[in-house]
Amino acid sequence: MSELRFDDRVAVITGAGRGLGRAYALLLASRGAKVVVNDLGASLKGETADASPAEEVVQEIKAAGGEAIACTDSVATPEGGQKIIQAAMDTWGRIDVLIHNAGNVRKAPLRELSYEDFESVLDVHLRGAFHVVRPAFPRMCDAGYGRIVLTSSINGLYGNPNVVNYSVAKAGMFGLSNVAAIEGAAFGVKSNIIIPAAVTRMAEGLDTSKYPPMEPDLVAPAVGYLAHESCAVTAEMLISVAGRVARALPVETVGVYQPTWTIEQVAEQLPQIRDTGKTDGLWIFSPAPKGHVDHLMRSFEMASKGG
Repeated sequence: MSELRFDDRVAVITGAGRGLGRAYALLLASRGAKVVVNDLGASLKGETADASPAEEVVQEIKAAGGEAIACTDSVATPEGGQKIIQAAMDTWGRIDVLIHNAGNVRKAPLRELSYEDFESVLDVHLRGAFHVVRPAFPRMCDAGYGRIVLTSSINGLYGNPNVVNYSVAKAGMFGLSNVAAIEGAAFGVKSNIIIPAAVTRMAEGLDTSKYPPMEPDLVAPAVGYLAHESCAVTAEMLISVAGRVARALPVETVGVYQPTWTIEQVAEQLPQIRDTGKTDGLWIFSPAPKGHVDHLMRSFEMASKGG
């Protein structure tokens, strides 16, 4: 296969000053993309600001012969999101790729987490995604092309103690990406999720001595593919962890049909309701173009046949 390039494409990457975002920016720029390196330069908790991380990545890209600009506006506000996308429009007149990677961490058990820390994490991760998708999406649709890559987490899939704010924010990415994929399908706009795992500053405090190689560079190719014009999927989720790339997806058991139910019958039928090994298999629906309709129609069909 010939090298997949991004010549003449403009990419906006949030949280691109360090870690995973930096790896994405460097990879896309090395393949010809013009990159808006967005990073507030904040601490892990989202406090303070420092323009140097974004600027250092820009200089690294330029030194290698690429094109990039730094943007230090925050994704945490609608105004910041607008400015980030506008930076691409003002500089190059277009936006082809949006990768939302910015994040912060504020840890506490569920019973102790403050509302401030809950909102702060949602502001950067989940609302931050909307703040950049909202201004980018219509521009992509009008241009007839776009690639959106949102960052979720295994914490969003499975949860994790002491980070309910992070888990909630990352789980919310699925809905945003799916709707962008469904509504963007007619306009050449695809939206997907990356679920990455890498040793970055977010791993501070963890014993990573026995981890296999988990550098951000291992994740970047999967993101690069989802961001490329040849990407063959939309409304999907790719996992990238320690060299393993896989697909994550929601599934349904076939379940049990009855014309009426009692509480006791649900309890009695629970093993069959939960059975993942039925001979007719699991139900898997692709969100785009009409997974919700397919789910309803198949459920209605089961009811019409009496199971």
